[in-house]
Amino acid sequence: MPDRLLDTHAHLIADDWETYRTRPFTPDLPMPERPPFTVTAEALLALMDEHGVDHACLVQRGHVYGYDNSYILDSARKHPDRLHAVVILDTQDPATAGAYRELVGNDGVVGFRMANSRPWILDTAWMSSPTAMEIWRACADLGTPMTLIVFGNQLSYVLPLIKLIARQFPDLPIILDHGAMPYGMSQYEVALREEAGETVVMPPAPDYGIGGTIGIFEDVPNVHFKITEINMERLVKAGVCSADLIRRMVDVFGPDRLVWGSDIGQSMLWTYAEKTTMAREAAASLTAQERSRFLHDNAARIYRIPVAVTASDRPGQPSAA
Repeated sequence: MPDRLLDTHAHLIADDWETYRTRPFTPDLPMPERPPFTVTAEALLALMDEHGVDHACLVQRGHVYGYDNSYILDSARKHPDRLHAVVILDTQDPATAGAYRELVGNDGVVGFRMANSRPWILDTAWMSSPTAMEIWRACADLGTPMTLIVFGNQLSYVLPLIKLIARQFPDLPIILDHGAMPYGMSQYEVALREEAGETVVMPPAPDYGIGGTIGIFEDVPNVHFKITEINMERLVKAGVCSADLIRRMVDVFGPDRLVWGSDIGQSMLWTYAEKTTMAREAAASLTAQERSRFLHDNAARIYRIPVAVTASDRPGQPSAA
């Protein structure tokens, strides 16, 4: 039987463009174009059923809907036993922390995602201004994880700041999208850097660039790493075995700090069948217990999603090669 999966990174895109309209993050930004595809809640559930995924976190598709989380909220309300909303809200709005508390209490929202709507501006206000820090506090009080997406050009100065904040909230689970490491750069980001004349070389084994980036979190146990199709795209292009990278990450950080997400609705290079197959292949060098934690159980614990007991939850359960 294939490993059970929990998808922590599914982007929904509605097929009803009148009810769920595209929106920019702020009025001064251009109106987003409609993507040439949809990923409805019903379509995602059918794919999940087909490929052994029992739950999915619906991550707001900010570059389509901005801060209007209506579609993922409506979808999670319709399917609360399978789908769980992770919202993006304006971190510079003083009302956001209170609004988020209400969403968690009234709508079952399971997490907050901080995203820089202007990643070409090298600042940190989007995640560390006094207003943004109130959102960190709200997540810590509620016990819901904070997720951040950090672009390659931000790693050198944002990661040390995240470490400082993580120390302030030691019980708050913090998740770094796409691993926040060199192999997490999207093809689009790499193309931009190459157009600017930079030669983008992925760090080789055995460290894969961990020591110079996310290695600073080795002794910060509340920081976790989400592995998605973006990582897989970079690994395939660089000719690196995903199982070797995941084995290295587990050796460095332990088995309780990695989660998997498909990035469906954003990364569309592969089908959902291929995404889930690649996830299981990436876990090939882990023990049975480590595989279960990476592909499913860590996410269930972090997002507090009630699931059936698995082998890795049972006290005294030995690891199997």
